[in-house]
Amino acid sequence: MAIFSCLARSGQISARLGALVNNPALLQARKHALTGTRPMSGGHGPKNFTITPSRFQWHKFKDMFHYYVMVGLIPVGAVVFYANVFVGPATLTETPEDYTPKHWEYHRHPITRFIARYILPNPQQEYEKILHIIYEENEKAQIRALEKDVRAKMAERNDYQSYYYRPAIGKYHRVAKEAAENLEALRGD
Repeated sequence: MAIFSCLARSGQISARLGALVNNPALLQARKHALTGTRPMSGGHGPKNFTITPSRFQWHKFKDMFHYYVMVGLIPVGAVVFYANVFVGPATLTETPEDYTPKHWEYHRHPITRFIARYILPNPQQEYEKILHIIYEENEKAQIRALEKDVRAKMAERNDYQSYYYRPAIGKYHRVAKEAAENLEALRGD
């Protein structure tokens, strides 16, 4: 029965809240809150000032977009238009016997020729750089192979790296090696 009395009490509370919510003054305030307007004072003009979110980011984006279009797209478009209309593509002609064409002269379009001449590196130079890298790697591989052979011979002959030590220390190593050989000879196979 206690539960039913709680429900009856909550029904009374909700009825009181409903009366407060349906109050005409509160309905008017709620209408202004939902539309985002503010009542203005004064006798002329509209009585409400509509509150809108800021459009600063949109205007900033438009300004930057127009700026970069003016700075970048229009000059590049003018250069491309000039190169295509007034300069035009290259044509094939006979080359003299003693003339060697440059690497940028093999491209047909004038913009591609400009990029190949002034921006990109010479393909022959790049090829020679790669050949130099391959040569250095080959030299390193030969040195590693030689070191491997030297280490194999040292292991085969029970030798030591005398060029790493002073000669005085090498004498004691030779004495120890001689003693080890004598012991091995005494022991046998």
